[in-house]
Amino acid sequence: MASNKFGQNGWTPERLGNLSGKTYLITGANSGTGFEASKILLSKGAEVVMLNRNEQRSNKAIADLKAELGADINVSFIKMDLSELSSVQNAVEEIKKKVPKIEALICNAAIAQVPKQVLTPDGFESHIGVNHYGHFVLCGSLFDSLDKSQGRIVVVGSEGYKMGIKTIQFDDMNWDKNYNPMKTYCHSKLAQIMFAYELQDRISSANKNVGVYVCHPGSSATSLIKNSGGLRDRIIFGLMSKTPLVQTAEKGAYPEILCATENKENLNPKAYYGPTGRLQWTGPVGECNLESFAQDKDIAKKLWEVSEKETNHTWNLI
Repeated sequence: MASNKFGQNGWTPERLGNLSGKTYLITGANSGTGFEASKILLSKGAEVVMLNRNEQRSNKAIADLKAELGADINVSFIKMDLSELSSVQNAVEEIKKKVPKIEALICNAAIAQVPKQVLTPDGFESHIGVNHYGHFVLCGSLFDSLDKSQGRIVVVGSEGYKMGIKTIQFDDMNWDKNYNPMKTYCHSKLAQIMFAYELQDRISSANKNVGVYVCHPGSSATSLIKNSGGLRDRIIFGLMSKTPLVQTAEKGAYPEILCATENKENLNPKAYYGPTGRLQWTGPVGECNLESFAQDKDIAKKLWEVSEKETNHTWNLI
């Protein structure tokens, strides 16, 4: 591993300056790393627009943030369910009306290890539907706004990308034949990572002005498994979270804030940012090792084409 560009302690929020006048959109921001990222950005004067599916939890999250940081912080909520593409499009219309300039869209929301196969209202296996297709359409629908703002897309991947089948299962994207809670989750996170690097290449070819960065939270104490995982996985992660193998949700948020805020000259678009310590689960935040299959150009190109076809959403990258 090369030495950390951000020093021995890695990237921390101490590097942040005043973020007044900058607006960040964060999916899945009412708990876990999304909530912690919101808190850090708001504490530096930024505006945060949460894109969440649950109104009640979002209102509580906003109340908690105001109680801690002050009633004058600029935080709001737009209802969006990534599992329903119509909900994504409705949210996009609202965003376009309310947010004139987007500094960064942080694709943080995810579901993980759903015990049995569940299909979204659009007919997709739930992990690929929420984690990849929902974000694919969200990013594509907001791309012109991001380009106008010279903004960024931050894709929050997972070290799980290398724990599954290590490619995209094109012949059965819904895993009808071999559904497995862990492998389908890993499949969706690999899809997100491959989408991000393919998007970089397409932006470069089209001479557009959107930065795309990829990160992962390491092993962080969030409610991800608790919210969607089965009983066995919830128990295992609950025990693990009491050990040094798991870091706080706040530290898990550092990589996505790094990607959303750090000066572009300090960022490597082809990098994969996250904790650089043991197993890349914890430790100082910097550039991590990325397995070569995650940047397989032929697979990424095919995934893009399949994603456009499945979601009926064509990107405007001309």
